[in-house]
Amino acid sequence: MRISPAARAAFQDCASVGLGMVPLGLAFGALVVQSGLDWWWAGLSAALIYGGSFEFLLIGLVVAVAPLASIALAAFLVQARHVFYALAFPLHRVRGRLARMYSTFALTDEAYALTAGGQARGWSSSRILWLQFFMHLYWAGSATAGALLGSLVPDGVTGLDFALTALFAVLALDAIRDLRGDLPTPVLALLCALAARLLFPGQFLPAAFALFTAGLLARRLATRREPAHV
Repeated sequence: MRISPAARAAFQDCASVGLGMVPLGLAFGALVVQSGLDWWWAGLSAALIYGGSFEFLLIGLVVAVAPLASIALAAFLVQARHVFYALAFPLHRVRGRLARMYSTFALTDEAYALTAGGQARGWSSSRILWLQFFMHLYWAGSATAGALLGSLVPDGVTGLDFALTALFAVLALDAIRDLRGDLPTPVLALLCALAARLLFPGQFLPAAFALFTAGLLARRLATRREPAHV
């Protein structure tokens, strides 16, 4: 079978990030089984919800038989950051209604990070979709494998929960390297995170996002008012 150039390029683009998702997917699958759920819950959740950190939270909610309203509220609070991702994600380059629907569904932290860089500005619709599909496949496949092999994982194994933190650290470093002189953006993000941690420890994530959004808007207004240099 002949593989299209867009699919080949997309596979290379997401290979390192996809492999970084594998330990996390394996840990999620193992956690599903160890929580008393059937193994197929892991693959079904990874394929239909595809929510990463929310899926870890969802396990506890399902086991505790939480009300649907509580689950919906938790999903909104955890996944609200995707509203900000959508502002810069190149969805306008994805052609076709169904393709756009899937691209919206498969908009993850990793997909946003890979498409936000300057090297991705010329990517075609097919390349963006293939990239999202491959990362979806990495997550669903590793989660299913982790569920099937979950009974073989010793109870004393630790450190798998750090895989998500390590993955985001790598993505952040790559994004900073690609900023090309726009260093104040990560500095602003760091200052907002520290301020939210000190001032609003109980509402860290929404406070950090609110401060960062306000900072970006203020910087945008300030740059607009600067007089043009002749």
